[in-house]
Amino acid sequence: MLTRKHKSLIRSLYTRHGRKKSGCCVCEGLRAVRELCERRSELVDFVVISDQFNEEITTAAPVYCLPEREFAELAGTVNSQGILAVARVPAEPGREAEIGQPFILALDALGDPGNFGTICRTVKAAGLSELWYTRHSIDPFGDKAVRSALGAQFSLNLRCFADLAEMRQFGLIKGFDKVFLTDPHGGESCFTAPDLFEKSIVVIGGEANGVGFLAESRKVMIPMPGKFESLNAAQAATIFLFEYVRRIS
Repeated sequence: MLTRKHKSLIRSLYTRHGRKKSGCCVCEGLRAVRELCERRSELVDFVVISDQFNEEITTAAPVYCLPEREFAELAGTVNSQGILAVARVPAEPGREAEIGQPFILALDALGDPGNFGTICRTVKAAGLSELWYTRHSIDPFGDKAVRSALGAQFSLNLRCFADLAEMRQFGLIKGFDKVFLTDPHGGESCFTAPDLFEKSIVVIGGEANGVGFLAESRKVMIPMPGKFESLNAAQAATIFLFEYVRRIS
């Protein structure tokens, strides 16, 4: 039986404070919950479904069924798919482990959960497992970010840094000796920079102010013959990630 305590916990997880206090997050939607249960089943505390939910879900965690009206009161969306899970936020990977991929995509003060979620899915689609971000970015395990990513963040190595300088220092320790800051107004072309994906960190900036300053970094741009101001962060990340895929294909 889903208790009043369970319901109170779920409601609290729609706030950053609630997630920090409990160490948990809410994962809503069929594809997101399936991804979570398949990839990180050990993190799932319990699942809640509506009595109108008629899909199969495989989990060893407790599953509680509620009348549709009661489920709707707990859901974070207006037109819910009738399923949500409460899961523990995964711990950040230990910094002593080797990182076995040629480059890192990183985010600096990215604020939109939709962009973040799309980037998570695209990182996975490109065959990468690391995604780095600075502290003032969106909470990767907020409900909107999880829905947008369809739960992809649960199977990525997410690493948070105080700022770009700390990120660069960690990158140097791990052998990533170049940092490319994306800039819509100038820099090397992402299509011709020869060492763009060779032990490098490629940083996508936030929607409002772009990438912050970092000494000893290089600028890289997406050529735009149409002279438009800029692309959104998720679009830009997709172009960089699949330029990498093109080069290794």
